[in-house]
Amino acid sequence: MENNTNKMVQDYELQPVPMDHRKGWGKLSVVWLGGIVALSATALGGALGAGMSMSSAVIATFIGCFLLAILSSLCSIVGAKTGLSTPLVSMFALGRYGSYAVSSIIAISLFGWFGVQLDLFGASLHSVLMNVFQIDINQKVLVVIGGILMTTTAFIGYKAIEKLSVFAVPLLGILLVASLIRVLKGSSFSEVMAAPLTSDPITIGVAISLIIGSLAAGAIIGPDISRYAKTPKDAVISSFVGFFGGFSIVLIIAAILAKATSQVDIVAIMLGLGWGTAAMLILILAQWTTNDNNLYSSSLGFSVIFNNTPKYKLTIAAGFIGTMMAVGGIYTNFIPFLSFLSALIPPIGGVYAADYLSNREKYSFANLKNQPTIYPVSILIWGLATLVAFTTSPAPNGFGLFTLTGASGFDAFLVAFVLQLVATKLLPNSKTSNHAIKKEIIK
Repeated sequence: MENNTNKMVQDYELQPVPMDHRKGWGKLSVVWLGGIVALSATALGGALGAGMSMSSAVIATFIGCFLLAILSSLCSIVGAKTGLSTPLVSMFALGRYGSYAVSSIIAISLFGWFGVQLDLFGASLHSVLMNVFQIDINQKVLVVIGGILMTTTAFIGYKAIEKLSVFAVPLLGILLVASLIRVLKGSSFSEVMAAPLTSDPITIGVAISLIIGSLAAGAIIGPDISRYAKTPKDAVISSFVGFFGGFSIVLIIAAILAKATSQVDIVAIMLGLGWGTAAMLILILAQWTTNDNNLYSSSLGFSVIFNNTPKYKLTIAAGFIGTMMAVGGIYTNFIPFLSFLSALIPPIGGVYAADYLSNREKYSFANLKNQPTIYPVSILIWGLATLVAFTTSPAPNGFGLFTLTGASGFDAFLVAFVLQLVATKLLPNSKTSNHAIKKEIIK
């Protein structure tokens, strides 16, 4: 029985995913789509529709999603080549202690957002049940139910997340398209496109920044998913299908729905269309397929920190604690802290992606245990790039001293990427090559 349980939850959190367990780009794409299609994505699309002309919203969507796909591809290639999670990949660029810091930041940040999203899930589902079915279930009970569902798939690991995504993503797609068809029956497409703005105007630049900022951290932890890719090509294609294809479609459909109904909230739109059951289904599936990814990546980070404890036990513990904290409403006080932690994640991707391009021969599991405790130059670059993120972020989350691309997370990634490339070329001591590894082995 114990062997069967271990086999079911085997997720290779501390070793490379074997090649016979790797997936093609099709299944990887579905997992990406499951993580991307969430209430936050439809709300963002609705905001774009409310504050922009449709043509401007489409332009901003394509540019922002294309840049996210590039970001995800650069990071996911490293995961596909090594078969390792983001915290372990970072060990090659930042050293063992640096990797522990990365693991802690990713684990705590995503664990926190798991609780925030769970709290939102309970509030939204309570509203749907009351408005549609006149059923009054305590919101805290709904939070606990959601926590159990989301922890279950994260507990099993990638296999369960993939199976849930294969089931949920087509249903979510059908519901969005069917809603689009229904709203367009009541008015012509040209009338919808010419609908006036219903909120403060949003410029194309700001819209691109919002789009990139919404999923920048998710793109950076791409190795958590792409370690299951058969080839780097599969990792890149799935990144583009998920971020450029899927995210673009969701944003554009949500923008059209917002213009046609003068509503931003996708659940409210579904209710307005008379699709009560559909509204509840899209709420449950969208939040489930996204939030189990948060807990999954968080548990991968905890696995590096507590490497003697099986991941499934860490997942259960994190899911339980996160659910109880959501029930207590404690996360509302943690959102500024979680935003602070999230700003530290994008430059991590810039450091390890650039380091991989300069030192590909180093990135193999056999070399992992021989990494030094710290790579000072890489740590410094991480710190400088994080500082850039805060100086380009508007108050209250940052200092707002200047702007680069308009998306602070993307700014931090670019700065870290460029500085790491320069450092590995110009500073011999910072180049983490096989020479450094051999020196460590001799010691």
